[in-house]
This record gives sequence, structure tokens and C-alpha cells, in this order.
Amino acid sequence: MIAFFIRRLVGGVVMLLVISAVTFLIFFGLPRAAGQSTDQLAARFAGKSPTAETITAIKERFGFDDPLAVQYGNFLKSIVAGDTYDTGVEKIDCPAPCLGYSFRTNQSVTEQIVDRFPITLSLVVGAAIIWLLAGVSIGVLSALKRGSLFDRAAMIVALAGVSLPIFFTGLLSLTFVVHAWELLPPVSYHSFMDNPFKWASALILPWVTLAFLYAAMYARLTRAGMLETMGEDYIRTARAKGLPERTVITRHALRASLTPVLTIFGLDVGLLFGGAILTEQTFSLKGLGNLALEGVIGSDLPVVLGTVVTLSLAVIVMNLVVDVMYGILDPRVRLS
Repeated sequence: MIAFFIRRLVGGVVMLLVISAVTFLIFFGLPRAAGQSTDQLAARFAGKSPTAETITAIKERFGFDDPLAVQYGNFLKSIVAGDTYDTGVEKIDCPAPCLGYSFRTNQSVTEQIVDRFPITLSLVVGAAIIWLLAGVSIGVLSALKRGSLFDRAAMIVALAGVSLPIFFTGLLSLTFVVHAWELLPPVSYHSFMDNPFKWASALILPWVTLAFLYAAMYARLTRAGMLETMGEDYIRTARAKGLPERTVITRHALRASLTPVLTIFGLDVGLLFGGAILTEQTFSLKGLGNLALEGVIGSDLPVVLGTVVTLSLAVIVMNLVVDVMYGILDPRVRLS
């Protein structure tokens, strides 16, 4: 199991390096290939109405005249060893892992990501617990009661959940649950360490709204997997051996049908850690998704590059967790 984990860990590190290199080339190599000068590229880092002296200083500071390989090496070095940025007024230390410095906000990218990360973490973890428990439970019950009224109603609700966009259900829930009926307090973020109850009550609506979309997909996926698994020969053998129906369902049928659910769960959580942009915009939460959107709108390349690397890291980590869970659910995976 240890060798299996090490192989996956090494593969994850290599993948992160490849993604960071491709992302770096997109932001710094393609503009050059398209004919953009280093002065034009430096102007994107200088904020509004930059002077010629500022552009020259940024070119020298970021080494835009250096070969791309040297620039990428410096980028990796700053992540590992940190860096120092000269704003023209003061020198600012950016400790490792340093993902760059935004001259538009006068903040290091790492600092901005660390400030926004708890909001996205709270949103994703709460919603993921709800959609996983609700989706898998409803999917199992629908498969066991195939063709019943519960099955039909659950699949209709699941179809609605998959079809309705998050900004529609989010605004609808805000209109009625918060403003019209006043069942929940306005959506905001409070530190879990300061007040856990206030933290949960202020985020319950985004959790449920986001979980409604994903729980619908997980219910349909679990139902399909359970229906396929319940017809396998080893399920009939388990029943013929006299095992209780609960044991047959939980230890044999459900365990086998969880493999595709686990795959999509790792991808969904990893992508949402990179920023649930629509949910954060709908509920005015200043998380990583909102930070990425601000970077794109403001052409803040260090922020965009930093959030992309963070998203990639989140997806790779979640895939590593999924691979380890595969080894626990199915020992044959460890030998592959």
C-alpha cells in the first residue's frame, strides 16, 4: 500500500509541474508568440496608467526579457524559496510558497489566496457532506424500490436538480427563504473558530443550494450503479449463502457501486476548491472563485496564474485521495 501511495504521489507532483508549465506558457509564452512586446506584457502588471519608469522596473524585476525557461525557473524558485518584490516605495517579502505579487492590489497572491481559502473551504466541505449523504442514500433507496412512487419522485427531483442552474435556485432561495419568509439569516461568512453556530447558520443556504445540484447527479449515478450491481452473480451467491439482506446491500452491492461515485466526488470537490464561482457570486461570498473572477476582469495575471495553480493542486490532491480510497475499496487496484 505504501508503494502504491508513493507511485501516485510522484505522479501527482509530475502532473502539477506539467500543469504549471503549461499555464505559465499560456500567460507568458503565447502573448510573445502573438507579437506582444515585453513592454505590453509588463503593462498588465503595472495597474492603471503606468509610467514608462514603472514598466521598465517591472520588466527588470520579472525578467520579461529573459528566455521563458529562465522565467519559469524563477517562478518555481519563488514558490519553493520565496521572493522579494520592490514596489518602488518599499520592498515586500513574499515567503514560500510565493505565487507572485499583484501590483494592482499591492498584495502577494499567496496572501490573497490564504485570506479567501477559508470561505471556499467552508462552502465546499459543508455542501459536499450534504450532497454525498443525500445523493447516495436516495440513489440506494431508489434502486431498491425500483419503479415505486418514491423512485419516480426522486428521479424527477434529481432531473430538476441537474437541469436548474445554481444562479436560478440560489436567487430563488434567497428571495423566499431569507427575505420573504425570514427562515434563515442573510448569507455571510463568520469564522468557525469564533462562533461555530453562527458560521453554520449563515452558510446553510449556500450549502443546500449547491448540494441540490450535485446530490441530484449522485442519486442518478448511485441508482444506476446499484441496479447494475444487484444483478451480478456474486450478489445472488451472497443471498444463496444466507447472508442478511442488509449485509448483501452494504458490504457487497454498495461497496462495488461506489467506485464511479468516488471518482466523480474527487473531481467535483477538487474543482470546487479552485472556486465555486457561480455559487460565490450568487451569494456574494468572497472566496477563491470570486478572486479568480476579479483577476480575469482586471487582467491581473499573477492572481489568475496563482488561482490556476491552486486549482490544479486541489484537483491533484483530491485525485490522490481517490486513488488511495480505491486501494481500500478494491485491493486489486493496488497491483495495477
